[in-house]
Parts: sequence; structure tokens; C-alpha cells
Amino acid sequence: MSDQIRKQLAIAQNELTVTGRLVDASNATLYAHVAFEDEKIICIYKPIAGERPLWDFDLGCLAHREYAAYCVSSFLSLDLVPFTVLRNGPYGEGMVQEWIDIDESIDLSVYFSQDDFKLRRMALFDAIINNTDRKIGHLLPTVQGGLFGCDHGVTFHREDKLRTVLWQWSGEDFTTEEIEILIKCKEGLEGKLGETLAPLLTKEEIQACSARIARMLSEGKFPEPSPNWPAVPWPAY
Repeated sequence: MSDQIRKQLAIAQNELTVTGRLVDASNATLYAHVAFEDEKIICIYKPIAGERPLWDFDLGCLAHREYAAYCVSSFLSLDLVPFTVLRNGPYGEGMVQEWIDIDESIDLSVYFSQDDFKLRRMALFDAIINNTDRKIGHLLPTVQGGLFGCDHGVTFHREDKLRTVLWQWSGEDFTTEEIEILIKCKEGLEGKLGETLAPLLTKEEIQACSARIARMLSEGKFPEPSPNWPAVPWPAY
């Protein structure tokens, strides 16, 4: 068993210790860790009990959507969402996600608007999961050159609600690889991926996700901002 898998098992199963809180978050977002051999694995723990009501999302569903986003990223081998599980913790069931150390030398206020392959892949992912809140600060570039995204609680709504700072490619044609990703996701929603998401999302939300992907495949290009609602989250950072 690889170290990575053993670390993931530790995050999923070992005792979760809360040591602080991220005070800028709108929902309860707790800084925590689990023991792993002679080290500690830092995690973010968002208990369902700490979720604030939203007018357009049911109460108590955000942790499930965070996990659903991870499941889609994992199924598509995109590696865009840090390892995430649903599990019990000191304040009840919630989402627990591996902490990502970002590259502090990168200026996110400049980075987010670049024509970068990793950001383009994130934009595609956000279109798939119908992300309503892709802010600049939700981008996590790593020292190793990778890119993760966080805060996927407001995703998979049955209505089109894409709000993002990543509009660089709106209206651009998909590449062959991007089309293959969309096809894999649509087929997955009708099979194994759909079964994984069934306990996390409503049937209507899964059907809407499939319909959005079908529309993107038919149009063959990245979505464009809608004139019917704000296309960029506020605050953008």
C-alpha cells in the first residue's frame, strides 16, 4: 500500500483533532489534523451543523456537494480537488479535506487571469459541476507546479448558475482531450459515477449535470457568461 493511500485512510478513519477556525469563511471551517505515524496530516473540517442557510440550496447539503466535486474530479482523473471524505468529527458529520500548501510566490491576483492549461482545466471542471463560486482565493497553486481548487459547496444546482473568475476561454472551441473528458463524464453519470453521486445529490441535479454536459458537447465550446445573473462571484477574491 502506497504512502498516499495510507495517508488518505488516516484522513478518513483516524481521530480528528480540531485546533482552530478559519474566521473569514461564511460557514464553520475548522483547522484540524489526524495523526499519521510520526507526523500530523493537516485537514479542513466543515461540519454540516455549521452550515448557514442559503436561499437556493437546501440546508445541510454543502458537505455532500464538496465530496461530490471530489468524486467527479477523481473519476475524470483531473486531480483538481484535494482528497476529500465525508466522515464524523468532534462536531458531527461533515466534509474533511486534505490541506494544501500553496506556492506563496504566486500572486493570485495576476495568476487567475492567465491563459494557463491548468486554469483552463479548472474552468472546464467548474462548467461540469456548475460551480457558483469560483473565486480567486479558491485557487491553490502548489510549489510542485500543480493546481487544486477548494470550496465546492455551492455546486451541482439543477439551474445553470455558473459564476467564476475564469472566463478567459468563454466561447472557445473545446480541444479533443476536453471533449473526451466531457464524454467520459456523461457516460459515467449514466453508470458508476452516477451511482457514486446518487446518495450525495438529487436525481434532478444529476440529470441536470448530464444535460449541461450534453449541451456543451453539442455546442463544442466553453460556456459564455449569462446575461441573466452575475457571472463573477462577489467578492471576487
